Amino acid sequence: MDDKRVSNVRHQLVLAERERLTLDGVIHVESFDEREIVLETELGGLVVQGDDLHIKELNLEKGNLFVSGYVASIEYLGDSLAKRSRGLLARLFK
Repeated sequence: MDDKRVSNVRHQLVLAERERLTLDGVIHVESFDEREIVLETELGGLVVQGDDLHIKELNLEKGNLFVSGYVASIEYLGDSLAKRSRGLLARLFK
């Protein structure tokens, strides 16, 4: 990722007591349930896993997300979710 792109990106993640997660820079929520939230941020894909996860607030115009519940892990996927899903589909239909 080049320095020019990173300097123009607004992304922040705050996890308080593993029970309250606030994210800035959210572009799209791909899927969610009580155990996993998969979303696209300005810096790529992100997976939040845990128990009793609930999206309390979502504002895609501002790029804000607030999640409550127990957060067990947060994983950056590196690429965007679109690139990741296209790669999976290409492998399936080869």
